[in-house]
Amino acid sequence: MNRKKLQSKKWYDYAVALCIAVILLVALTNLDIINKYVGTFVGFFKPVILGCVIAYIVSPLANMYRDRLFGRIGNKKAKDSMANILAFVTIVLFLVALLRVMIPQLVDSVTMFAGNLDTYIAAITDLLGRLGLSESVFGLKNIPDGTEEIMKKVSAYVTKNTDQIMKVSANIGKGAFNWVIALILSIYMLSERENLKKGFRYLLNSMMSDRAYAGVADFLKHCDKIFNRYIVFNLIDAVIVAMLNLIFMTVMRLPYAGLVSFVVGVTNLIPTFGPFIGGAIGAVILLLVKPWYAGAFLLFTLAVQIFDGYMLKPKLFGSSLGVSSLWILIAIIVGGNMFGVIGILLSIPAIAILDDIYHEYLLPALRRRKERAAEEEG
Repeated sequence: MNRKKLQSKKWYDYAVALCIAVILLVALTNLDIINKYVGTFVGFFKPVILGCVIAYIVSPLANMYRDRLFGRIGNKKAKDSMANILAFVTIVLFLVALLRVMIPQLVDSVTMFAGNLDTYIAAITDLLGRLGLSESVFGLKNIPDGTEEIMKKVSAYVTKNTDQIMKVSANIGKGAFNWVIALILSIYMLSERENLKKGFRYLLNSMMSDRAYAGVADFLKHCDKIFNRYIVFNLIDAVIVAMLNLIFMTVMRLPYAGLVSFVVGVTNLIPTFGPFIGGAIGAVILLLVKPWYAGAFLLFTLAVQIFDGYMLKPKLFGSSLGVSSLWILIAIIVGGNMFGVIGILLSIPAIAILDDIYHEYLLPALRRRKERAAEEEG
């Protein structure tokens, strides 16, 4: 029996749907095992994957330089090479400038916080006593009495867990080495991106009909637009929010400007819940110093999030992520439960792509099928 005749059977679609449902059920019930083996396999290619991510993020900037600054150069290879070099130099200079602003502030904040730790511990203990609450209620029964006791506990912990600390240090060194290799690979990938694209297009075109290839190519272009805008502009948005917070806290002479701004910038990368987490952490730190510091910080954070949500992000992302807030919230919850932090960060572009598949491909296909069925009955 040939394939077309088999597909014409009434039970064929139901059998395919049943097989897909069984595969999904088995995959979901064994998700931990699958994640373990997939994680082990992906770990072998971690520098390559990181290199692809770096090249993917730098690519739009390189394309802009190529078209706007070096567009009149006739030699395409020279034009691409200069654009790629300038793009990486721009990213490095931006990171260096950012670190030069943030690191001194961060070091001063941490030093100040450590110096005032005894005062904060005494204030927390006194507050709990005034409220008539036991320290054990909040899990603070074993809280150190001061800096000296903290140093003793830290020293004892280091002595007791030397092997574990060495393992962690080795993993950090390995991670740093992977990032260096990834950066080198990203430079090669960016220089060879046109050849890689041509090879991938040729492979797809060889595997499917021209009509199917056109549809897949259009879909991949749209996915590329969604991921590209989300990743790049989400990073830009986090940096802008962190710098605004740093400027405000510096002007208002609030303590821990570097530390709080760093926390706010990092947590702002987390969709939906991130700004609330960063605001809560910053408010608690400032509350230990003076309550009005925390109040001023929360008011500014609210104003920044209104500006970010209604002006900055719509300007950056445009209409490429036009997904309902309900679906975004569901995607964040599901993505976080399934894949942790990575799932949270990539949940929004993933749901945007699924929404695009639903509206642009699935619904039109169902409508065409319904129309064909109506024509056959008529």
